[in-house]
Amino acid sequence: MTPASPSSSRRCDGIRRRDFLHVGLLTNLGLSVSDLLRWQVRAMASEPARKTAHATSCILIWLDGGPSHLDTFDLKPDAPAEIRSPFTTIPTGIAGIHLCEHLPRTAKVMREVALIRSLTHELGNHDTGARFLLTGHRPTPAFEHPSLGSLIAHGAGPGGTMPPYVAIPGDNVGGQSTAARAGYLPGAFSAFNVGKDPGRVRDLDLPEGVSFDRSERRRDLLHKLDAFARTVEDAPPTRNRDAFYQQAYRLLSSPEARGAFDLSQESAKTRARYGSSRVGAGCLLARRLVEAGSRFVTVVDTGWDTHQQIARELPDSRFPGSGKLPSLDHAYAALLTDLRERGLLDSTLVVLLGEFGRTPKLNALGGRDHWPRAGFACLAGGGVQGGRVIGATNALGELPIERPVSPPDLAFTILKLLGVDPTRELTGPGGRPLRILNEGTFISELL
Repeated sequence: MTPASPSSSRRCDGIRRRDFLHVGLLTNLGLSVSDLLRWQVRAMASEPARKTAHATSCILIWLDGGPSHLDTFDLKPDAPAEIRSPFTTIPTGIAGIHLCEHLPRTAKVMREVALIRSLTHELGNHDTGARFLLTGHRPTPAFEHPSLGSLIAHGAGPGGTMPPYVAIPGDNVGGQSTAARAGYLPGAFSAFNVGKDPGRVRDLDLPEGVSFDRSERRRDLLHKLDAFARTVEDAPPTRNRDAFYQQAYRLLSSPEARGAFDLSQESAKTRARYGSSRVGAGCLLARRLVEAGSRFVTVVDTGWDTHQQIARELPDSRFPGSGKLPSLDHAYAALLTDLRERGLLDSTLVVLLGEFGRTPKLNALGGRDHWPRAGFACLAGGGVQGGRVIGATNALGELPIERPVSPPDLAFTILKLLGVDPTRELTGPGGRPLRILNEGTFISELL
């Protein structure tokens, strides 16, 4: 089968991005939100308070499909022609750090970034690789592990009107909903999906013909039904119904919460700063959400499964905005700069990565295939010291020769920076105690 073009949302495994969290029409004040909160009320009754950490929030930019390390952050200009990138390198102002020529804005903000060039694992399938990176666990058929975002939402506790975990545009990371969802935790800790268009978030407007005055009458009726239900059954779903509907109501009726999802409140200058691409809009929305109180926001950028024509697909070779690299360059640099200017970068951890790197040798179609043995990750903000490189690959970009970093190491570090103890035990399937992570150590070079 001929691999799909990187510009498509379909990856080489034939999986098309689609929404897995169907939330409906909100005719009853937001059933999707209320379901989320109902489960959360059950789960959080006995949870301890979160410990203080460097970061209070995280923005994860996920390059879905597997970005080529050899054409972005780890070029090998002295390698043989069949391995060497078609792109040249540019300096960053930081000794030892050169990037692809199509990342000029990113080069200017590398003083904020710690670049890991030695990310490595053995899972070369999109779905399993994504799950490994986003949970810190190798996938198992026994049960699903919660994603990092779900763990952060779980540790945040109840309260507030903003969803603690948001996915832009949705939670279908790696082609599987499980890669970005709650696993064995209650479903409340899955991501709140904004829908396909970050500029118009779904399910935050009441349906046509439904007003909050009418909603008040619905709530009164609901209270009466609940009172009757309690005479029949006194169970957690009944006892908690008032609480989760009240929280859903606050989200829908809060101008501040609704406004956080509204990109039209940003100036034309700010929107242009992030670029006109979907990843640009996603990064801008992510900044608004963490500013409003969300704890973990995933921005998914599809199209990085570059099995063919890297020289054509990654830069703006056909028309402005056609290439993956310039769009990412605009969005990523703007996000870091904007967070710094607003005083948010020190409290916001920004992570950039995908499920694996690409093969050192270019294939017959001018692309690169899956290569989990070497890849990259960029971390900025949240207490991370920027302007440094951690790890290195060999002269051909095949494998780490210095400071290999595993997915559990990265997951352990992200959780620790956000105040979640990775060694803590949670209640798994059947009441079984499970450690959040079974392996991994903190990447001390980041601090």
